[in-house]
Amino acid sequence: MNRVNVLLMMVLMASCLYLVRVSYESRRLYAEVDRAQGQQRQLETEFGRLQTERQAQATPSRVEATAREKLGMRTATPAITQYVAAPVAKPASATVVSR
Repeated sequence: MNRVNVLLMMVLMASCLYLVRVSYESRRLYAEVDRAQGQQRQLETEFGRLQTERQAQATPSRVEATAREKLGMRTATPAITQYVAAPVAKPASATVVSR
């Protein structure tokens, strides 16, 4: 009977140690999940800010102002427009190949 009691005591101690280890691991994983959710909220906020900034940069007046200032572009008028005619292609049968 004494051996059974010792065996049960050892099983009980092993069970207690396992319970403590699982509890600690559970707390650690919960903290990690909470930290990841905080980072997700931060990234979503930054993404929204960047989208708003992108939309503000893409307004037609902003694009036109940037084109004028940085690229030196100007509005096209008929006075400065040059029209280029496409070259007339010769028919394929008119091509002569000499050897």
